[in-house]
Amino acid sequence: MCTDRALIMDIQSGDKKALGMLVDKHKKTAFRIALGLVGNKDDAYDISQEACLRVYRSANTYDNSQPFMPWFYRIISNLSKTWLAKRSRRENKMVDVDDASFLLIDSTNPEDTMVKKETAAYVRNALLKLDYEDREIITLQHFRNMSYDEIADLLDIPKGTVMSRLYYARKKLATIMRSYYEQR
Repeated sequence: MCTDRALIMDIQSGDKKALGMLVDKHKKTAFRIALGLVGNKDDAYDISQEACLRVYRSANTYDNSQPFMPWFYRIISNLSKTWLAKRSRRENKMVDVDDASFLLIDSTNPEDTMVKKETAAYVRNALLKLDYEDREIITLQHFRNMSYDEIADLLDIPKGTVMSRLYYARKKLATIMRSYYEQR
C-alpha cells in the first residue's frame, strides 16, 4: 500500500487515481472527526468531502517532510470551525440524534440500542455546548482514541497542554451532563 506522502507526491504530479486512493484511505476518519466537531451527520459528510477536495487543490502546498494526518486534520478542523461559525449566525443547532455511529453502537437488543442512542444524543448535545477547543480535545481522545502524544503532534501543542485541556474539558462536560441528569 502506498504511503500518504507518496500519494500526495503523485497528486502533485496530477495523478487523480492517487487522490482516489488517499480519499478511500481517510474518508471514514475525516467523517468521524468532522462529526465529533460539528455534531451533524450530513454536515460532517459535506465537510469531509470538502476536506478531500482541499487536499487536491492544496496538494502543492503540502510539505512532504511532514506527516500527512496533522495537515489533513487542520483542513478538517478549519472547515468545521467555519461551518460552526456560519451555523451560529443562522442559529441552526439541529443535531442528528438518531445517528448510532456517533458512539459506534453495535447491539442486537432493541431496548439496549434505544438506551445507547438516547445516551449518545445527550452526550452529543452536551459536547455541542462546549467551546470548540474543548470539544476538539475530547473528540480526539475519547472518540478517535488518540494518545496524548498523538494529539500533541496533531494540534502542535505540548503534551502537558493536551493533558490540561482534556482535564478541564472533561470537567465542563461532566457539569453539563450532571445538570441534564438532575433535570430528569
